[in-house]
Amino acid sequence: MEQTLPYGEGTVQVELPDRARIVGGSGPSRRSENGSAVVTPSADQARDVRTAVEAPLGLQRIRDSVSAGASVLIAFDDLTVSSFGPVRRLAIEAVLAELAEAGVSEEQVTLICANALHRKWTSDELASAIGDGLVKRFGDRLFCHDAEDPENIVHVGTTESGYDVDVHRLVVESDLTVYVNAQCHMGFAGGWKSVVVGLSTWRSIKSTHTPDGMSMSVRHNRMHKVFDEQGAFLESALGKRIFKVETILANPTTIGRIWAGGVAETRAAAMEVLERRHPPRRGAVTEKADVVIYGVPNWSPYATFAGLNPILTLISSGLGYLGGYIEALGKPGCSVIITTPCPEEWDREHHAAYPEVWDRVLPETKDPYEITERYGEEFATHGEYIDMYRNAFAFHPVHAILATHPLKRLRHAARVFVAGADDPKVPEHVGFIPTATVEDAIKEAERIHGSDCSIACVPNAMG
Repeated sequence: MEQTLPYGEGTVQVELPDRARIVGGSGPSRRSENGSAVVTPSADQARDVRTAVEAPLGLQRIRDSVSAGASVLIAFDDLTVSSFGPVRRLAIEAVLAELAEAGVSEEQVTLICANALHRKWTSDELASAIGDGLVKRFGDRLFCHDAEDPENIVHVGTTESGYDVDVHRLVVESDLTVYVNAQCHMGFAGGWKSVVVGLSTWRSIKSTHTPDGMSMSVRHNRMHKVFDEQGAFLESALGKRIFKVETILANPTTIGRIWAGGVAETRAAAMEVLERRHPPRRGAVTEKADVVIYGVPNWSPYATFAGLNPILTLISSGLGYLGGYIEALGKPGCSVIITTPCPEEWDREHHAAYPEVWDRVLPETKDPYEITERYGEEFATHGEYIDMYRNAFAFHPVHAILATHPLKRLRHAARVFVAGADDPKVPEHVGFIPTATVEDAIKEAERIHGSDCSIACVPNAMG
């Protein structure tokens, strides 16, 4: 049978054995072919945002909860969140309208892009997310979070389980903090992650950002249990609640569902929809496969307005964002076949620390646990790279270490074939096996697992 797989900027046609099982895909009906619920695009996004903000879950309306003299912080998801429509702008404007009804002027409001350890964004880049009008109106009252700025970070305390809670000073000092979430990607984003990561520091973030700590699970997400504890501690310590806008997109530009109100309440509402939208991957096949196949597009949330590199393509996206299918569909010891051109190119402005991880760290070890132990704090405190994070537009240096965490998939998969790499030495550098084509990789896998080995192919692993 023939299938089309993502391959870099385009696609590639591959020929699979007839016994291969095709997993995933979506249809035009209210439920996709894999049984997941389809979220209908909003017919009037501005109306739906206003409706949510005017009928919050678990909290009073904004206009009824602040006085005319209030100081307000509005934070919003940074541009690594793949939300390319107007939701950030619409939500901010709806909140500003509520504040105006309470007598709070825009001069009393500060906007912060919650970029955490991601890079800071230029004014033009921010305008692409929130609109040029807001950028011009707010001027220097709009800026990006700086996780290394001691004057604007407050250590709120430590939770019962020992998790540090750092937040931006304005979360503590403002009479009201509003956070605009622009998309919930599976179980990964949204909820308290927005605040206790987006507006925090490495000291707080490292509680969850470990090879085993990160999770996209929609159900029983271990990562969000930590965030929930940090968020509950934060609200208790501050003696005030944070107002949240939580969004599920129907497609990259259009709202599907949106809620406003308390963080816990909006998260719970979103999870009801997400659980219907994303049936368990582990139930996608009745029998696990010897071989799992999917394509890797030239995409990474960390390459927004920036270039890709081999770590992002092969590890962060290839084994991370797309790699959940490995455990879901593959047997222990399975072979994984991905297809990507993966040229060795580096964006040294935005991903300043990544080439050093590639050149110095990965030749020493491919074990993400050892990488974290040996190199984590070195990169987290690297002065030159931190200066580029603070004063230019580079990702925090520890981010390059975090991007290697998906190598933990190799504890389940015995090997990874990379079909169609421009230079075979690139996948070889991380211990992957280059082949010219997917068909060649299948032949190699059949030599290992047997000529009748079971195969699962995901034509659109991004779906």
